[in-house]
Amino acid sequence: MNPDATALPGKRNTVISICKGLAIILMVIGHAEAPDLLTRIIYTFHMPLFFITAGYFFSARNADEPWKFCARRFKGLYIPFLKWSLFFLLLHNVFFHFGILNETYGNWSGGVTHPYSWHSAGARLMQMFTGMAGYDEFLAGAFWFFRGLLVASVLFVVLYRLLAGTRRLNHVQTAALVCIGALAFTAFRIAGGYKISVIPNGGMREIWGLFFFGTGVLYRHFEPRIKENFWLFLVYFLLICGAGWLHLSGMNHRGTLRDIWSLPLTGTIGFLMVHYAAKMLDKRHNRLRDILVFIGDNTLYVLVFHILAYKAVSLLKIWHYGLEWEQIGCHMVIHDFRDDGYWILYSIAGVALPLLGLILVRSLRRRFSTQLTDTEIA
Repeated sequence: MNPDATALPGKRNTVISICKGLAIILMVIGHAEAPDLLTRIIYTFHMPLFFITAGYFFSARNADEPWKFCARRFKGLYIPFLKWSLFFLLLHNVFFHFGILNETYGNWSGGVTHPYSWHSAGARLMQMFTGMAGYDEFLAGAFWFFRGLLVASVLFVVLYRLLAGTRRLNHVQTAALVCIGALAFTAFRIAGGYKISVIPNGGMREIWGLFFFGTGVLYRHFEPRIKENFWLFLVYFLLICGAGWLHLSGMNHRGTLRDIWSLPLTGTIGFLMVHYAAKMLDKRHNRLRDILVFIGDNTLYVLVFHILAYKAVSLLKIWHYGLEWEQIGCHMVIHDFRDDGYWILYSIAGVALPLLGLILVRSLRRRFSTQLTDTEIA
């Protein structure tokens, strides 16, 4: 493989951790039914952020040992997906019993979820193992990201190895060609209305993920040459606001030919904007910076539990407005009185409650481990 690649950092990159922390906060806000313009702004770039930050740490050395790279990806994405998908599968009918899921309120159309029979649970279990699908759409709706990042990263290393194996392309040329190929393939698919039948939901997000993963690889190489300052940050911010105002699309299952130029633009600009903000925050070494690093290092738990955490705020909203109990099953949040500012509480709970639960579990583990050690010594 061509050695023209930046080595993986010996020091942990807390700027990227903050980027991931900000990205997961934006995702939670977007799911909390924030004001329409804010939600549209967030959706133009927040998911590309995750794929770019993942690609940032790719090295040409990964392509020298692709099986090790793929094994790490499966361990870090496929196994957590199965674990938490099974968790929600096992508790699905329990949630139904208490009304957290119900047939009266589910999605905007009035609810489409039902209790699982043994047969339907088995069918979903099979989908989980074979296609990373079948997860609970109402409490685990963000789980597509596990599959998206796994497919994108594995596909990238395979294509990278095939192209770089010719010995005619350097690191940058190889990564750029993968990105161009992903973009061309997406244009072909959108123009013809085609889907990748072996990937649930047609694979649109996965191929966009491949493009942005490659974008992260390229950004890492050119990072020393890329200017960052407040004025550029302000320009990026205004452009992203304009993209939201124009209703430009994010990474969804569908697509238009306009997305071929608009999504790479908004995704890249959004990353540059967030990266500058993260760099400024990282310099301060204060409590806010530490909290964002912690969030960024534990995005998995926010991804898994933020929708369930919303239910705590839904309880408050039901009590506040005297709503019927079944509205606890609204997906993702209660839609009545949408302009009352509850999206702020939903956003705080969606980030804070999963992480507070994580801190509690870790504390109990340490305490149990200490007591067990003391007992063995005694």
